[in-house]
Amino acid sequence: MSVREKFDTELHSTQDQLIQLSTMAVKALGKSIDALLNHDVDAALQVIEDDIHINRLEEELNDRVILLIAKQSPVATDLRRLIVMIKVATDMERVGDYAVNIAKDTIRLGKEEHVPVIAQIEKMHRLAATMLMKVIEAFVEEDVAKAKEIADLDDQVDALYGEVLTQLMLAGGENPAQISQVTQLAFIGRYMERAADHATNIAEQLFYLVRGRHYDLNK
Repeated sequence: MSVREKFDTELHSTQDQLIQLSTMAVKALGKSIDALLNHDVDAALQVIEDDIHINRLEEELNDRVILLIAKQSPVATDLRRLIVMIKVATDMERVGDYAVNIAKDTIRLGKEEHVPVIAQIEKMHRLAATMLMKVIEAFVEEDVAKAKEIADLDDQVDALYGEVLTQLMLAGGENPAQISQVTQLAFIGRYMERAADHATNIAEQLFYLVRGRHYDLNK
């Protein structure tokens, strides 16, 4: 096997590791929302416990990329691809962190009946999860058209987040006893909005990988 073939094999293996990390992070986000909706403290605790695997995988991927750069001295597209992999892994690790934060908020809320805004938060999650799954597909396929579609979905998440904040402020004003829940749900809405932003960040990294230029897809 030639040096180039060895490099390509290691590159593909690293990309597979990135897909695994991404899948774990998106699943963790879904599990945290399910725990919230079902008032399931045990499931929330499991999300927190499982986060160590996401963190460990990100560290392994980063070490692997650094070693590849040090040993192979890649240039041009190969170097961009490796750098982008590190950035995408960081974005996905943050998504896993949001899942942990939501799980902690779920534990704080306990069995308290949710205010109606929970439906919008659930919808935010569906959109954010769709964006995250699609952007990884786009990354693997190097499909910038699909990446642009993902950025467009971010506007819908932002609009929902605005609705969530408005309804939470109304709910808190009408019933001061719900202030604690209102605060927790506002944080959760923010985590969902940020998860969608990370999907857009990855889409922008894909544009950089394919075209060698930085684009702001939120404009």
